[in-house]
Amino acid sequence: MYKLLLLLFPFFVFSKTLKVGKNEQFKTIKQAVAAAQRGDTILVEKGIYSEGTIDIEKPLTLIGIDRPILDGKLKDEIVTFRADHITLKGFKLINSGRDEIKSVAAVHIYNSGYGVIENNIFENNYFGIYVQRGYKTLIQNNKITTNRGVSQETVGDGIHNLGSEEIWIKHNYISGHKDGIYLEKTKKSYIYKNLSRENRRYGLHFMFANDCVYSGNVFDNNAAGVAVMYAMNVGMYANKFLNNWGDSVYGVLLKDISYSKIKNNIFNNNTTAIFADGATKIDFYYNQFENNGWAMKVNANCMENRVLKNNFINNTFDVSTSGSIVMNDFRENYWDKYDGYDLDKDKIGDVPFHPLSMYSVLVEQNPSVMLLFRTFFVDLLDKTEKVIPSLTPESFVDEKPMMKEIPLSPKGEKNPNTKR
Repeated sequence: MYKLLLLLFPFFVFSKTLKVGKNEQFKTIKQAVAAAQRGDTILVEKGIYSEGTIDIEKPLTLIGIDRPILDGKLKDEIVTFRADHITLKGFKLINSGRDEIKSVAAVHIYNSGYGVIENNIFENNYFGIYVQRGYKTLIQNNKITTNRGVSQETVGDGIHNLGSEEIWIKHNYISGHKDGIYLEKTKKSYIYKNLSRENRRYGLHFMFANDCVYSGNVFDNNAAGVAVMYAMNVGMYANKFLNNWGDSVYGVLLKDISYSKIKNNIFNNNTTAIFADGATKIDFYYNQFENNGWAMKVNANCMENRVLKNNFINNTFDVSTSGSIVMNDFRENYWDKYDGYDLDKDKIGDVPFHPLSMYSVLVEQNPSVMLLFRTFFVDLLDKTEKVIPSLTPESFVDEKPMMKEIPLSPKGEKNPNTKR
């Protein structure tokens, strides 16, 4: 039995710890990696290590003591994962090289699974972390920043995932990159409680990424908040989209996306909170739209979406559309512009609310009309439209507007009206 146990569990029996540092058994990390056996742990003492690219081709754990610095000298990738079960913790990785064709990164994962990148600082790199065909990898508690690029074309993403599956990205701070987080042809991944701010394009970018969830994140003051494009079955829960201002800037872009849910999010102080183009069968419920230019822009090619129990407060325009036919369901939302009444005291307005104003339709057709904003002429237009509708679709209506602001649903609560 004893021999059998040795055969079954050699990893636990024979793993050992190697030390790297000025007065330790190894002077360089590469020496320790070459000498290590599968499953060993390498402890790296404080210092600056400029060794070119450190290729890890076997299961190892590298732990930094007192934050050692790995410096790429603006020439190379710094660490590559080329095997399963590799862990990197406690380092500062700076000055990776740059190559747009090879997607040079401070840490590059190649066909590797079950990896951990945790509690590291990334500064002045092209890409921070690049996961290429990764599987079941955890990236958490890292600080990823750069000042390399003068524009989005001269810098890579903070965390880039290509052709990967089950990637967990949690509790990271990302700033200054092209996209904070990019999921490309990635599936079944989870983006949780990250702060992505002041990135040059998107805080988070989906492209052909299905069956993913992002929850509890903050996207603040990026060139644009989040883009979810060409995807299915995406869950977007309890995120904050803040301060995304500029021409054609939005909190969330939904482009050719279907069968997804957007719940419990806060959209505050964005030019456009949600811009939907080709979005189909999306449930928007228990979201807060406040202090935005446009709360929702819904193009005419969006169908079978449901906008239920959301709050629309102090937005310049609550809803705008590019077409005259509405194939979406707006119901039981709170609209601060609603001036109806509730005689039966059931907390639902007795008069339907038409959230699409004539002025918003005119602005959509001719943006220069914004010069008339807050003038008596605009008020007259909207009041006339209510009496004699002409430009706004009659079907664009909330039949059951709520009289009071709706509390955001508690975490985990299911909306009984969202079963398809």
